[in-house]
Amino acid sequence: MKINKLYVFLLALALVAPTVVYPVFLMKVLCFALFACAFNLLLGFVGLLSFGHAAFLGTGGYVTGYLMLQTGISPELGILAGTACAAVLGGIYGKLAVKREGIYFAMVTLALAQLAFFFYLQAPWTGGEDGLQGVPRGKLLGMIDLSDNMTMYYFVLAIFLFGFWMVHRTVHSPFGQILKAIRENEPRAVSLGYNVNDYKWAAFVISAALAGLAGSTKTLVFQLASLTDVHWHMSGEVVLMTLLGGMGTIFGPLVGAGVVVTIQNYMSGGELGNYIHIIMGVIFIVCVLAFRSGIVGEFQKLVKKNFN
Repeated sequence: MKINKLYVFLLALALVAPTVVYPVFLMKVLCFALFACAFNLLLGFVGLLSFGHAAFLGTGGYVTGYLMLQTGISPELGILAGTACAAVLGGIYGKLAVKREGIYFAMVTLALAQLAFFFYLQAPWTGGEDGLQGVPRGKLLGMIDLSDNMTMYYFVLAIFLFGFWMVHRTVHSPFGQILKAIRENEPRAVSLGYNVNDYKWAAFVISAALAGLAGSTKTLVFQLASLTDVHWHMSGEVVLMTLLGGMGTIFGPLVGAGVVVTIQNYMSGGELGNYIHIIMGVIFIVCVLAFRSGIVGEFQKLVKKNFN
């Protein structure tokens, strides 16, 4: 019951937030929060560290941006197409990667992501280093104009809530329990008769699809699809968001994305702008050394310690 009340409170807070905070900033937080939630499903609940998740974020963004520019389809169809392409790419990459473990899995995903990066750099329809600019937001269902930031915010919020629900439902399903069993003791899961590679692959595809959904939505928000979204730096940023917020927690990625995006947004324009990567690196080191459970994880430990 307490959790339900928390969800209601957070939803109410999200609904009134754009009246206080700049909607575009909030949309950026929600897009990256969805991206981090997708990544956390793989790392936090399966134990697979992917260094190539930016490939799926960028794929969703590029496909949606291209279709919106060239065909003029509605935004919901553009987002669905971008998400589907990211899921297909995740299925291909996943089949190649899940047979490896540990650092080898991470390196395979990084190598595959670099292939995607150079493809988008060289492909004639992506705009190269300039990216796809001026992507129209279009009209939702052919009726609702998304050019207004407030309207766009509530559309993005609805997409985030759907993605968050997908992660929550997956984690708390029998399928999610098997994923946790694989994370905790893979040999035991194998001994119980589970084909762990199939479960890992399914989780990888779900994670890739949600990352693509985040990328497609981000492209509509900023009306831009660029190489930044598919660069390996982006894969590193989502790792930082997840660890900072709390790996293996439901709300950790949301908190981590909020903290990272806020730091980047408010420090990049001042005197500290040239040192933003150093600052992020220091934060990452402090997180790993001082509170390995992340912000949400440490908070949960504190609550259990004081109230149990």
